[in-house]
Amino acid sequence: MSASPSSSPQRRRPARRREKLSSAEARRVALAAQGFAEPPLGRAVDTRALRARVVDRVGLIQIDSVNVLQRAHYLPAFARLGAYDTDLLDKLSHYAPRRLFEYWGHEASLIPVELHPHLRWRMRRAHDDAWGGMRRIARDRPELVAAVLDDLRARGPLTASQLGHLDEPRAKKGPWWDWSDVKRALEFLFWSGEITSARRRRFERLYDVPERVIPADVLAVPTPPVEEAQRELLRVAARSLGVATATDLRDYFRLPAVEAKARIAELVEAQELLPVAVEGWAQDAYLAPGARVPRRVDARALVGPFDSLIWERPRVERLFGMRYRIEIYVPKEQRVHGYYVLPLLLGDELVARVDLKADRAASALLVQAAHLEPAGASSPGAVAEALLERLRAMASWLGLDDVVVVGAGDLAPALRKAYG
Repeated sequence: MSASPSSSPQRRRPARRREKLSSAEARRVALAAQGFAEPPLGRAVDTRALRARVVDRVGLIQIDSVNVLQRAHYLPAFARLGAYDTDLLDKLSHYAPRRLFEYWGHEASLIPVELHPHLRWRMRRAHDDAWGGMRRIARDRPELVAAVLDDLRARGPLTASQLGHLDEPRAKKGPWWDWSDVKRALEFLFWSGEITSARRRRFERLYDVPERVIPADVLAVPTPPVEEAQRELLRVAARSLGVATATDLRDYFRLPAVEAKARIAELVEAQELLPVAVEGWAQDAYLAPGARVPRRVDARALVGPFDSLIWERPRVERLFGMRYRIEIYVPKEQRVHGYYVLPLLLGDELVARVDLKADRAASALLVQAAHLEPAGASSPGAVAEALLERLRAMASWLGLDDVVVVGAGDLAPALRKAYG
């Protein structure tokens, strides 16, 4: 949970038109844009705080299926607000008045419904841009795609398994991505925007038609030209990043490189992106108009692997000097830091990383490895104390009774000592 004495109204400074930023200034700009420079909320988290301090700051929230600790989309709000009721996020994304919808933004994401019109160009490119299996089903079995859509119109919301009667018998191929033709048809229709996600049940998506899910006033908004839609997505990315390279901006909503380059040039011309040189950055950078440049950021947060602060790995290295990689799909014997690793943000630096697992049977948050970052300025003891405080807060939020250090890493001894 972040807190910053510099974030009181009298000390907030909008970014002036400037030509240069130091590396430290760029880091603080990025953290402020992502919502890590705010004082403690001082009250229970409600949907208003969740929208203002998380959704409006990060622009979209990535979804991932791994559940060794907590579902990925719940972690960004904990990092910025501390303990909160995850039903609040479900309320925004599952029930009317719906504020978030699920679509391909930065991978599968929860996205503000206001951006639905600005993603219709991507939906219209499904026949060209969707994954190969989806495109093949649309090309080779259009009658199945139509039957799935008709069934959803008549009976939705439905899961893929509830539409299994439309599938032909098939031999099982294996445990990973063993999609049936019905699932491929559903995913093509989802990509094309002809269906959407009504909600998830035990993480399984329930599909339905947009007119029963997306607010009517949003569906009624005219579809903007693709150029304007892409410019708006880049504006959101710029606000959420604070300062960014062209690659950073493009990656936020995974925009096509050539089109993003043209749109960025148009925003610069309109003074909606401000060119800036950042100390130590080889690439040109752009500052969002109105971006805050705090004198200090006093954050303390465990940052999830799929948090928008650390999506783009070269950016993490530029901002924080941390070479961060997700090792979920790396063979165990080849992992360096662990399976599900969260960096620890302390002040304005990423000072450590910790591999966590929620052992629900034992009611314990397991620290499977803890490593200190060499670039961090804090002592191992201070980092361990800060980390332990966040671990205890996370354990409590997850309904676990204890924190147990079971693994190795150069920070593990200090963490055990802090634990007492």
